[in-house]
Amino acid sequence: MAADTDAALSSGFHLMDAAASTQAGRTDAIFLAMVLLCGTVALVLLVLVVLFSIRYRRGSHIDRTPPRELRGIEIAWTIAPLLVFFGIFGWAARDFVTLADPPADALPVTVVAKQWMWKLQHRNGRREINELHVPLGEPVVVTMTSEDVIHSFFIPAFRIKQDVLPGRYTRLWFTATQLGNFPLFCSEYCGSEHSQMIGRVVVMTPADYGRWLAGGPAQPSMGQYGFALFRQLGCSGCHDARSTIHAPLLDGIAGRTTHLQDGRTVVADANYLRDSILVPNKDVVAGFEPVMPSYAGQVSEEDLGALIDYLQSTSKRDSP
Repeated sequence: MAADTDAALSSGFHLMDAAASTQAGRTDAIFLAMVLLCGTVALVLLVLVVLFSIRYRRGSHIDRTPPRELRGIEIAWTIAPLLVFFGIFGWAARDFVTLADPPADALPVTVVAKQWMWKLQHRNGRREINELHVPLGEPVVVTMTSEDVIHSFFIPAFRIKQDVLPGRYTRLWFTATQLGNFPLFCSEYCGSEHSQMIGRVVVMTPADYGRWLAGGPAQPSMGQYGFALFRQLGCSGCHDARSTIHAPLLDGIAGRTTHLQDGRTVVADANYLRDSILVPNKDVVAGFEPVMPSYAGQVSEEDLGALIDYLQSTSKRDSP
């Protein structure tokens, strides 16, 4: 990685790191606004402390009569910071919500973290370790989970960071705005070799990315592999429309509102689908008995990702 000259690690002093994604500019703006606000308040307080220390020092001949009550000033210095706080909160919340809602056409990438590496897979099945190739100017959504402990997916030049949790899926998205190689770190202490859990993000032109994506070894896409697993594990024997066993149909299940046996409703997102495979008795669909066996310990994280990708593809196939 040291051999790769990279825009984010170029020589010379920089007040801010390279801003190489659409999110970076928004994050830098609110960060600089907070620095200026806090710096201004600190400077004003420093000046007042110095002035008051000189003016009211011991032995100075100054009127120390308590001032009369100034209710208007008291209200003003209470309301003004409150309004500033709400303004900053709204600003940050808007950017946070934007980061949590990827575009529908974002390129999907699956990440599985483990001590101490990043395993990444693209929709067409191409795999990478500690590297992520992405096209310039196109949104990419990264869905992540961990095989062991909590990790944290951190790309400083993109100003994005997301905890990667065992047993759950988390995700983030970004759009790269600069060509080049950018460091990828784990920013959550995850064991003795945490500092070695590093990688890089390679931003390429869309044409170069297309050639790179198609140039890997021939292998089934995630959806195709997921469909093969779906049949191999016997899922189709119960959940197929032609099955004689009374089980929920799974075509189009992803993203659909599902009614549960206990009266709750949930959206069938990736975490729900994962739990339905590993902990099937947790959220039983209304009208069905909790008879499905658990596949915990029988499928790897990569296999789970492929199964979920297949189920999600049935929803996209059925949508108008």
